[in-house]
Amino acid sequence: MNDYYKEYLNNHSNPKCRLMHFIGQWVTIFFIAFVFYSKIWLLAPLIPFVIYPFAISGHILFQSKENSPSFTKMGFIRAKIADWKMFIEILKGNISIW
Repeated sequence: MNDYYKEYLNNHSNPKCRLMHFIGQWVTIFFIAFVFYSKIWLLAPLIPFVIYPFAISGHILFQSKENSPSFTKMGFIRAKIADWKMFIEILKGNISIW
C-alpha cells in the first residue's frame, strides 16, 4: 500500500486538485451525517461516490491531461483508502492544499 500511496500522491501533485479532494471528503462526511440523522437509508449506498464530482473535476481542471483519477487505473478500494489517508495528512498539516 505504501508504493500505491506514493503514486497516489504523485497523481495529486497540484495543491488545487488536493483541495478539491479535501472539499469532497468534507461533503462526504456531511452526507454521512445527513443519512444517519434523517435515517434515509436508501441513500447510504451513495456514500462512497459523493467525493467523485469533486475529485474528477479537480483532475480535469488542475492536473495534467494524462492524469486521470486513481480509481480508474488502481482500483476503487485502494483509491478510497489513499484518499482518506491524504485527507488525514492534510488535516495534520503534512500535505498542503494552498
